[in-house]
Amino acid sequence: MTEISIRELRANLARYVTDAQGGDEVIILRDGQPAAALVPLEMVEAFDRAEDELLAREALARIDAAEPTASMAEVIADLFGEADSR
Repeated sequence: MTEISIRELRANLARYVTDAQGGDEVIILRDGQPAAALVPLEMVEAFDRAEDELLAREALARIDAAEPTASMAEVIADLFGEADSR
């Protein structure tokens, strides 16, 4: 893992993108504190898959526990701020 300042990143962006592509994690510091990271794309994709799997497991657990569920129409109405007409 490499830690660099924003100034260093600006000066050598291509190098650090190449490092990240090669598997290195590059932590970007702002005022000496970690602010962001360049990581291999595979790591981001793996994180997304793991997050999707976790959400699916939680949903199945709720269904198995017979917790209240919502219809797609209710979810869409909630997303777009429509009042429930019941």
